Amino acid sequence: MAFRENLLNWYDREKRDLPWRRLAEGEVDLDRRAYAVWVSEVMLQQTQVATVIDYYTRWMQKWPTLQDLASASLEEVNQLWAGLGYYSRGRRLQQGARKVVEELGGHVPHTAESLQRLLPGVGRYTAGAIASIAFGQATGVVDGNVIRVLCRVRAIGADSSSTLVSQHLWGLSQQLVDPARPGDFNQAAMELGALVCTPQHPRCSQCPVRSLCRAHQKVERGKLLASQSLPGSPDVEECASSTEQCQLCAHPTEPWDQTLGVTNFPRKASRRPPREERSAICVLEQPRAPGGPQILLVQRPSSGLLAGLWEFPSVTAEASGRCQHEALLQELQSWAGPLPASHLQHLGQACFSPLTLLQVVHTFSHIKLTYQVYGLALEGQTPVTIVPPGARWLTREEFHTAAVSTAMKKVFRVYEGQQPGICKGSKRSQVSTPSSRKKPSPGQQLLDNFFRPLIPTDSSNLNKHKQEEQQMEREKQALC
Repeated sequence: MAFRENLLNWYDREKRDLPWRRLAEGEVDLDRRAYAVWVSEVMLQQTQVATVIDYYTRWMQKWPTLQDLASASLEEVNQLWAGLGYYSRGRRLQQGARKVVEELGGHVPHTAESLQRLLPGVGRYTAGAIASIAFGQATGVVDGNVIRVLCRVRAIGADSSSTLVSQHLWGLSQQLVDPARPGDFNQAAMELGALVCTPQHPRCSQCPVRSLCRAHQKVERGKLLASQSLPGSPDVEECASSTEQCQLCAHPTEPWDQTLGVTNFPRKASRRPPREERSAICVLEQPRAPGGPQILLVQRPSSGLLAGLWEFPSVTAEASGRCQHEALLQELQSWAGPLPASHLQHLGQACFSPLTLLQVVHTFSHIKLTYQVYGLALEGQTPVTIVPPGARWLTREEFHTAAVSTAMKKVFRVYEGQQPGICKGSKRSQVSTPSSRKKPSPGQQLLDNFFRPLIPTDSSNLNKHKQEEQQMEREKQALC
């Protein structure tokens, strides 16, 4: 088959030198080979290769075998995974390793069907990748890169996320996979999508299968017709003579756009925007703690978003900000014990910093979360040393190596007053600055003023200060 031969010849010449490929190719023990592939495939889900390389190297150095990973703690797994995103992947990977060690005699299942059936977190794609690359099973795989390649090669214009198109692509990948080199073939198809058949700027001139690509042929025909000033003619590949709309062709309401070329394919349904949520979050610090300044972290629940990771105390905040300071104070007291005053700005010499006005916006896969950032330093009081389960005090150095999310690192940078403006390191995170924020509501202005330190400068202002404080308390009660 020309498609297989051309693709594999190209892959042999152009494939990238990646650590998981080196491990898989050089490992004679099938279980260790499968583990090396398994880790890489899980990490590469929704994450770029360049990002994964360092994480993968550190992971395999720390846990070179399934047995090593199975004996690790979830805290250790979360700590090494921190910053990679989609944290449930690491947790499920360890669950799978424990099942192999404790229930399957230390042996990884050899077929795609058994891998998907027996191992938690292993779906159809991951199972096919492990089975083909590690065990040589002739089974096809379909990921984002393969979808793009096959939709262009076959000019599939229907929604690529639909059940019908998905089933067709899985069947097509199974027909195309090379029975002699299934692992290399699957990696070659993914490599082609990553390096040549890219989403926005495909390099068709370098494509080893362009002579077989219907999308490329359609582009060339369009150019020819345009140069000859001839009206367009039906494309035999588009099922034009059919009396019914082809289920794999683009809908008539989505005509071919000649300016897009092959990037007309694949077509996807528009994604729903992530739901928006708001949170008030506080960095609580003990500057005079033994051994250096410490900050309070609490652990998230063991299931759900960012399960098991550590974060700063926070509460859900309404967009209006009504009474969020009271809820935040109660949350802080539940972890750090009784605080010396009901008004946060009266905690000894501590007060909320000007960072009260800053926000961190971070978008997860389906949630756009806005953090209203507060900071509180406990000056002039005995350091808190005992905290309930699920909380701990860490030094700043320990924080940077702890199992915390990227969003928490952004929040901490805001607290430290570093790198204002758009956060570097994540296209999906940002810090809003005064120039980019809308004018706060009257209620928010009141809360901001309430948290601003009120320190009289001389004795003549004491009565005025007391009156202002009493007035703000009455206004606060009216808001609540």
